[in-house]
Amino acid sequence: MGWSDWARDVEVEPSIYAADFSRLGDQLGGLAAAGARVFHFDVGDGHFIPEITIGPIVLASIAPLVRGWSGVLDCHLMVSEPEKHFQAIAEAGGKSVTFHVEVSDDPARTIARARSLGLGVGVAFNPETEVEHAAAAAEGADLVLCMSIHPGYSGQKLMPEAPGRIEQLRSLLPADVRVQVDGGINAETIRAARVAGADLLVAGSAIFWRDDPAAAHADLTDRLEHSRG
Repeated sequence: MGWSDWARDVEVEPSIYAADFSRLGDQLGGLAAAGARVFHFDVGDGHFIPEITIGPIVLASIAPLVRGWSGVLDCHLMVSEPEKHFQAIAEAGGKSVTFHVEVSDDPARTIARARSLGLGVGVAFNPETEVEHAAAAAEGADLVLCMSIHPGYSGQKLMPEAPGRIEQLRSLLPADVRVQVDGGINAETIRAARVAGADLLVAGSAIFWRDDPAAAHADLTDRLEHSRG
């Protein structure tokens, strides 16, 4: 099974990094009951990004719950040596890994390593990286993640150049490769990202920083209607 089995044509992915970890299981369960299917799991190493975030121990604790809700965990590795973590992610219950092109001197090898462990795989790129470079590096990947903020803290605003970069990326990729966007996705920006060509839309603070995360997810999903055919 892979992304074509896990994800619908368009998915709003709750970003777990923004969750209230004292209520993590309850929040994820509420989102799953409301229709969330793919959960975004950010891993930061304190080197590639300044923050140290969550890792395989947390992943292993929630993976059985997410599987029980017929969901999947999409793991975004904001780390300097991503391949070193692929096996731990797979063993902890992650279904897909996304690594940054900025830290891979051989993206094809990195993609192959993920595949060898039965993982889906994506290639991410930062706002300073040329879109063409990321698209070329993604041959054989399931998705390409266009960062619409500088990776790190939740709650940042969508960069104004992001929709144009998403549109350019979509034009350069095969139709079966998904376009993901992460950063600044909220009720005001989600339609623009979708119209530009993103079909996997990661939202953190716009979901988890609301009084009712499940309702916030439903609202974002509703806002996608009629935004793209």
